[in-house]
Order: sequence, then structure tokens, then C-alpha cells
Amino acid sequence: MEATTFGSSQFTTVSGSLGSRRWPLKLNRNIISFKSPTKISVRASAIRGDDSAVTLLDYGAGNVQSIRNAIRYLGLDIKDVQTPEDILNAERLIFPGVGAFAAMMDVLNNNGMAEALRTYIENDRPFLGICLGMQLLFESSEEKGQVRGLGLIPGVVGRFDSSNGCRVPHIGWNALQIKQDSVILDDIADRHVYFVHSYRAVPSEENEEWVSSTCNYGIDFISSIRRGNVHAVQFHPEKSGDVGLSILRKFLLPSSQTKKPFQGKATKLAKRVIACLDVRTNDNGDLVVTKGDQYDVREQTKENEVRNLGKPVELAGQYYKDGADEISFLNITGFRDFPLGDLPMLEILRRTSENVFVPLTVGGGIRDFTDGNGRYYSSLEVASEYFRSGADKISIGSDAVYAAEEYLKTGIKTGNSSLEQISRVYGNQAVVVSIDPRRQYLTSPYEVGFKSVKVRNLGPNGEEYAWYQCTVKGGREGRPIGAYELAKAVEELGAGEILLNCIDCDGQGKGFDIDLIKLISDAVSIPVIASSGAGTVEHFSEVFSQTNASAALAAGIFHRKEVPIQSVKDHLLKEDIEVRM
Repeated sequence: MEATTFGSSQFTTVSGSLGSRRWPLKLNRNIISFKSPTKISVRASAIRGDDSAVTLLDYGAGNVQSIRNAIRYLGLDIKDVQTPEDILNAERLIFPGVGAFAAMMDVLNNNGMAEALRTYIENDRPFLGICLGMQLLFESSEEKGQVRGLGLIPGVVGRFDSSNGCRVPHIGWNALQIKQDSVILDDIADRHVYFVHSYRAVPSEENEEWVSSTCNYGIDFISSIRRGNVHAVQFHPEKSGDVGLSILRKFLLPSSQTKKPFQGKATKLAKRVIACLDVRTNDNGDLVVTKGDQYDVREQTKENEVRNLGKPVELAGQYYKDGADEISFLNITGFRDFPLGDLPMLEILRRTSENVFVPLTVGGGIRDFTDGNGRYYSSLEVASEYFRSGADKISIGSDAVYAAEEYLKTGIKTGNSSLEQISRVYGNQAVVVSIDPRRQYLTSPYEVGFKSVKVRNLGPNGEEYAWYQCTVKGGREGRPIGAYELAKAVEELGAGEILLNCIDCDGQGKGFDIDLIKLISDAVSIPVIASSGAGTVEHFSEVFSQTNASAALAAGIFHRKEVPIQSVKDHLLKEDIEVRM
């Protein structure tokens, strides 16, 4: 069922499954300053009368598949909202708001959903809002101009301030300060939950009766609210592992007996440990997880076959059980001849997201392309299908390099690159840029026009300096842009996170490139994920203690069971580095 379509109209159009009607939604320019590039639909198929079902309001933007999977995992059916009456008749209503605040309110207001929601909540009916589903309860949001919310809770939703050293978006596992009457949070026992957002509401005397928990990220902000049967959370329970499932169970099945989670020690934002799965077809046409040695994924044998380290869905499930904070899939085949709906990665995402309740990122092939049947797909369409299949973030590589080069050359943000389009529609927190640089040694930092660093390990001829040349096409082609220049440019173009690889360190097991990671993590105000080179648990503590990396990613050492994820976290805890346990 179609949820989100994209076009160049200056009006937002609701289409798809709300009957067969289409509404042109003309924006009130006196209220908001937002020009939607999207056509957004509200999913539909509600049936009344089944008390075992959960009513879900999905207005058609971003990844709502995860909350669907979590509800089904708990053994409940789903009824989708079709009309305002379906909201008013709901026994239990979940609104997993994702995307942009202005676009969300535009859809809800123009279809009568906003007034139905207000009435439902004022009548103290069982409600759970998630992320934007909490923010809309406040008076207004400053995202995309001043936009009115439902006005049920006093306060304005504003942006985090990166000038105090906090990276924006706020991405990762953070701790809650819970009040006694939170109800659905009673059993989470000082555990971390997963946040991904750039805007927040702050507690005040006017809204204190609503606040059930707060979280600290530079300032204390509201992480959940509760009054009577009305609950809402800023974090994502459907992406918070067993803790999140416990929260959902408390709301959906309040009388059920649940096993109390073990007591945690969460105090602040945790450093993330991410498992990466490079996925490609082997010579027999089977999808396998592989791992390169400086990006070469073939065995050094007579057969020269693709290195096979396991099946993608099974490995992802195991890493979830092992405690990975995120799972990242990298499609290194391309699948260019497949129609979009048949992309093998879509099936991997769908199957993985059914049982893996931590964030999923997918990269590779996020660009415009024409399939073997001559059908053209925009990068936005590709990303949208990935989101609908279960991805929480998409990672862009080569296409971001070309966009950054053009931006640095002209100084103009065209808005046409895949990075800009996807960020504008889904928010920058949903867009990761993957940087693949190669170290180029210098005798002097003035030899090139790119940012260089003094390296810890001298070059082959005793060189003391290096710059990091960015590559495209899986490291096969160098480009006239440095990693520093690229990182700064993509942040301005809308990236919400940087995945920082290093071709020289890939597969070597000698540690992350600290010089590179420090250079980039000090240069940008968005989170940076360190990648390439991990070989021991000490390499993780080294990168976290010597750089401003927010997360560290590894692949081969996990696949080959050389270093278990739990061993990494145990070591980090001993080094007084906060992690999710």
C-alpha cells in the first residue's frame, strides 16, 4: 500500500489508502514557513470492534515498519487509521510520528486527524505518542518556522544548541531520570533507551504535571510525558531492544506479567558499538556477508572466490542478541538490474526488522538509477523503499562526494542531490554519509590545498604529514577532495552523521586511524562513527578516549568471532567509558 510519493508540487497531497480521495493541502504561510517537496499519504484499512488489535496512526513518512514489527512481536494485531472516526473509536492508539513536524501537522490538520487526536487525548483515552508523536502535544515547534501543535501541553519544541559542545542530532542510547508515577517506565531499571532527534521540549513549571521523565543532553529535556492514560516518549521504544519492548508491553498489555529487566547503570549518553555487514552476491548468486582486506573481498586462493562469512539475516539477529547497539548493512553489489521492488536488500531489511529491535542502517546504491527494464528511479524513491522496508537510516557514499565537490565549486545548494533531497524529506538524522579516504603522505603540510595532519606513524619515506584523499566506487577512484573538506561540506548539505572509514586500515586489525578520526570529529558538530582497523578491545577504548567519535564500527573481528561484542563492552566499562549493557 503506497504511503509516500514524491513530486515537485508546491502543495502536499494526501493520497493512497484514505478511500480513493485526494486532498490538495495548501499551506498557511502565516503559520509556518515550510515548502513541502512531498506527497504524503495516511495509511489505511481500519476495522472496528477487535479489542485485541492496536490502532496505529501512520501518516506515511519514514520508518514505521519497526513499530509494526514490535507490536506483532508482542502478539497483537494492527488496525490502521483511515478516518478521524477511527481515532475516536480506538481502544488503544499509537502514533509513531516521524519526519518533519510541519509536514506532519499539515497532513493531520487537513484531514481532521488533529482535532480527532485532541479530542481522544482530552478524553483520557489510552494513547502512546513516539518522537514527533510526543512533540505534537505541545503548543508549537520551531522546526521549519513556528508551527502550531495540538496545544495540550504548555511549551515550545526547539532545537538543541550545538554551541555547547553537544552534537546535533542527538543520536544514541541515553539515560532517563524517571518520576515515580511513570507507569510504563517503571521496570526499565536505569537502562539506556535510543534517541534520534534534533528538537526537544524542556520542562517548566507550566508543564511539570505532565513530565514523567527527563534526559540530559547539554540541558535537561523532556523524554516522556504521562497524565492518566495518555503517554508519550521522545525516544524510540521500538528501537530500544528488550527495554523498549518492555515499555510497549506495559502500555499495550498492562495486566500481563513481565520479567523485570536486570538493574542497569545508565547515567549518560553511551558510546555505541556497531556491527557492520558487507553484503554481496557470491559467484553462485547467493547473498552472503563478506569482508574486505583494504576493500578486496576475494580470497587469496586459486579459486579467488568471494569471502563468505555467513548469511545476512542470521548474523544480524545474532549481533542483536550479542548486544550490538546498531546494525549496518552495506550493499556492495549494487543490484542495478533489479526493479526497485525486488531489490534483495529490501528483503533482508524486512526479515531482519521483524526480530531485531535496534537501529538498522543500509548503504550502497542510494542514487538515481535505471533498472534493466528501462524504469528510472530517483534516489529519493530508493531511500523511501528502504525506509518502508525497515531501515532507520540510509548511508550515502559516492553520490555525496559528487554533491560536495559541486557545492564547494559553486557555493550553491541546489537541493537536487540525493543527500539534500532525502535529508529534506526525512530529516538529517536519517542520513549518514560514508567517507572512504586513502592516506596520501606529504613532506610538508603546504604541498596540497587540502587539510593535512601531522601523523603519528611516519610514511614509507619518513614523511611526517598526510592528507586524506576521498574515493568513490568502492575505493577504486580517487577524487580531488579531502576528507576534512568533504565532511564540512556534507554537514552543510544535510548529513546527520558521518561514517568515517580508512582504506589503509581496512582489514588490518592494527587499530583505527586516530589521526583521521580526531581530524574529522573535531571539525564537525554532527556525530562521527569510527570505522576500519579494529582488531582488539583496546582499539575501541583508544578511539573513544583519544577522539570525539560517538560510535565505533567493526565487521571482520565480529564475523570471525575473534572479538565478541560483549567483550568490547566489558572492556569499555572497565575503562570508565559509558556503554549500553
